[in-house]
Amino acid sequence: MEPGSGLQRRGGAGREFAAAAAAAAAGGGSPAPQSRRRKQPPRPADFKLQVIIIGSRGVGKTSLMERFTDDTFCEACKSTVGVDFKIKTVELRGKKIRLQIWDTAGQERFNSITSAYYRSAKGIILVYDITKKETFEDLPKWMKMIDKYASEDAELLLVGNKLDCEADREITRQQGEKFAQQITGMRFCEASAKDNFNVDEIFLKLVDDILKKMPLDIMRNELSNSILSLQPEPEIPPELPPPRPHVRCC
Repeated sequence: MEPGSGLQRRGGAGREFAAAAAAAAAGGGSPAPQSRRRKQPPRPADFKLQVIIIGSRGVGKTSLMERFTDDTFCEACKSTVGVDFKIKTVELRGKKIRLQIWDTAGQERFNSITSAYYRSAKGIILVYDITKKETFEDLPKWMKMIDKYASEDAELLLVGNKLDCEADREITRQQGEKFAQQITGMRFCEASAKDNFNVDEIFLKLVDDILKKMPLDIMRNELSNSILSLQPEPEIPPELPPPRPHVRCC
């Protein structure tokens, strides 16, 4: 660095300021301060809800979650290892709801990990692939997981995914409806994460059903104790509750 170079930079800045001051003086005023508007903090969520997505490997659980939260779709998604989650805030019935959506692995070896997430879920989305019969035949296994670990008050939604592959369909819509009709309170819907068909509808309808069951005077801090927990209780109920003794539609 040459001697005096620093002084030259400061001198240049001084000349620029002097020129600005002179211009302001010529205009009969002083340099106008820059306007700084303080942003209003966002309104806190009225409710915080946890939703989990379950189903066999490759049915499109991650794709449904990412389409809803980020409006993106990946043709070659890697299988989820353990659990993953995303957060999205929505507004329904005049309420602001912060959704924590858990995407669980479909492989059986992860069941001991994912089962801990059932307990605090207010909504459960059970997904199968309409082009793969074996994923539909796995549904009773997933229902046993729900009956064993989830709250009886959890809202259930059965989703037949990959409606964009209609030509390769192996499971009819009627079969999906018939399965859902056997489960008290379970809704049924078909969707396509790739074509973004019915994706928003299934999540928003599930949340709407959850809100319908909540007392209007429930306090926000009471909810936060049982939901939106990044550290769900690892303890697993030792006994199998009685099975759910028909079907609403999206």
